[in-house]
Amino acid sequence: MELHLNRVDYIQVGVTSQKTMKLLPALGKKATQKVAIADHDGILTCFGMKKGEAVPVFKTLPGQKIARMDLGGAVGTPQEKIFVCSGSQVRGFTKKGKQFLTFEANLTETINAMHVSGADLFVCASYIYNHYCDCKDQDYYLSGDKINDIMCLSSENLTRLVPVLACQDRVLRVLQGSELAYEIEVPGPPSVLELFNKDGGEEILYGTTDGKIGLVQIGERSAATKWEIDNDKKKGGILCIDTYDIIGDGVNDILVGRDDGTVEVYGFDSSSEPTLRFDHILSESVTSIQGGCVGKESYDEVLTATYTGWVTGLTTEPQKAEAGPGDEVRMSKETQSKVEALRAELEQLQVKVLQGREQYQQTSQSSTAVSAVPVFSINDKFTLCQDDASYSLTLEVQTAIDNLLLQSDVPIDLLDVDKNSAVVSFSECDSEPNGNFLLATYRCQANTTRLELKVRSIEGQYGTLQAYITPRLQPKTCQVRQYQIKPLSLHQRTHSIDQDRPMNRLSLVGQFSFAEIHSWVVFCLPEVPEKTPAGESITFYFHNTFLGTQEREILRSLKQGHFRSDNISTISILSDVLSKEATKRKINLNISYDINDDSVSHTLKMIHPKLEYQLLLARKVQLIDALKELQVHEGNADFLIPEYRNILDESANLLEEYKKQPAHLERLYGMITDLFIDKFKFKGQNVKTKVSSLLEILDNYELNSLLDFFNEA
Repeated sequence: MELHLNRVDYIQVGVTSQKTMKLLPALGKKATQKVAIADHDGILTCFGMKKGEAVPVFKTLPGQKIARMDLGGAVGTPQEKIFVCSGSQVRGFTKKGKQFLTFEANLTETINAMHVSGADLFVCASYIYNHYCDCKDQDYYLSGDKINDIMCLSSENLTRLVPVLACQDRVLRVLQGSELAYEIEVPGPPSVLELFNKDGGEEILYGTTDGKIGLVQIGERSAATKWEIDNDKKKGGILCIDTYDIIGDGVNDILVGRDDGTVEVYGFDSSSEPTLRFDHILSESVTSIQGGCVGKESYDEVLTATYTGWVTGLTTEPQKAEAGPGDEVRMSKETQSKVEALRAELEQLQVKVLQGREQYQQTSQSSTAVSAVPVFSINDKFTLCQDDASYSLTLEVQTAIDNLLLQSDVPIDLLDVDKNSAVVSFSECDSEPNGNFLLATYRCQANTTRLELKVRSIEGQYGTLQAYITPRLQPKTCQVRQYQIKPLSLHQRTHSIDQDRPMNRLSLVGQFSFAEIHSWVVFCLPEVPEKTPAGESITFYFHNTFLGTQEREILRSLKQGHFRSDNISTISILSDVLSKEATKRKINLNISYDINDDSVSHTLKMIHPKLEYQLLLARKVQLIDALKELQVHEGNADFLIPEYRNILDESANLLEEYKKQPAHLERLYGMITDLFIDKFKFKGQNVKTKVSSLLEILDNYELNSLLDFFNEA
């Protein structure tokens, strides 16, 4: 069954956070619903639609930034009370706008997730979970990693309310009171949770920051994963999910909003797994999504709120356009009056802008003038992509971006991004005196509010990437964002590793605290929580997204740290960085190693398929120009052998792939060279003079000859 939805823009409020828009329950079966939305200006706005116009119901005064919104009410009654949280405070409003609750949670951190169920209020700060009943403390839990969202389950099969926390370390934590009942491993860092059935039940939907969706059935003691949808098309991360029967087949569909502006509708066929039925791309990230009836009675729609505060509907109502004489489109009187009203509003705004500019010019030239820098919000994300071992930097600004300057004090490669329409130019930079390895400027086209870049770092080289964002504002102003490139930047957290691999071991013993060694690990590796974990010891598992090698770390409060990896270079980088960090703090370390020679051939065999593929790709690309010349000279390519004809046919794809992966071959050469040097470094030998012989072997690559060279050197 095909789904056709038409876009309608309703109103714009201020910049919005994740899950800050809700639809109030309808008064009748097909009646239109009121929309409640909250923004960073602290304003809660409630409006309804009447004759195609947004009519405000109420609007609160500005205040502290509102981070979340939820609907509540007595159990068994319509959930029409609006709850918002800002700072550590929760406020409640009736559907008419009367404030009936102000509750101070007295948390040291800002509330970033909230759920309301009857008289129960569940709030989460970065690491802290609190449960209140009738505004009185009930339960408390300290999470091992950042909490991104919370949802609470209740059904006839459950004897109690079951809170579920979505945590950054790729885990859903199910609580019982103030204790952890059990954990559910998910394929990515979960960013949002939603009930599959709004009337209750034990099934919960989750979305991850790397774009995956899944359904889990939660019990009091255990859980079962029903299905998972992978992110094969490399779309953005999930920011919001809702369930609503938009298709009209009697089964709730799944509505999804992503941080790249994609809105998706998943429906269910005869199978129990969802299939994509509709998608639409907005120009900015979708922070909230709801299914309901807003614009016109009896017409369902998918309502979205975006980062810059646009409330947009994708409605089942057909577009009103009639074909007239000469195929011209005739507008109805209602549409004509709407267009005239918009033109009048636009003229008024243009007059206001001119008056504002004149006033600014006058005040800026007076003797008592004070310079005022315009303030603008930036939504940024710097995440490691597992598929191509690169970092994705996404920048979103509430106004159009004029240009972006990237500066890095470590060597990094900029990769091509299809979605990026900005023009990039590179400046020459001298790395020696000032530590500049990269200076690149992106000039954006008009009305670009979102920019996505990809960079790839080199493990062992660490520093800072800085982004200078200049929007199209007067007077000109710029904001700087900094992103740390860590020593083991291409490593990603995982749930477990293969214990049968040949492992190398690094052990540290010294007069350092648990908090100190944890801070060193935070400095070395991504995705490690900054807060020191509770307990006597902690174990982290990682895998290298570029090579597939693995690492295990055990930190103990008994002044010990144990690191295991099947890649000697990882152990070498950790040894160097940890020694430097300990020296800075004047701490003596007793470092011991246990090197497994079998791990070297194991790592080379893991590199082998990647190296072989890149060498073959490079050879094919080198042949393209010569083969094209032959084709032009001879008039056709029929005389060529099938292999060469295939290269010509695939030339566009080969060149595009080669362009997307600059310096890929050099990276692999560098990793093999580092592996060679590190192997003998632990034996106390300096083999840098033999590197030229190693490069000769790589130029005429064959795995067995490379293994022999490593063993004989």
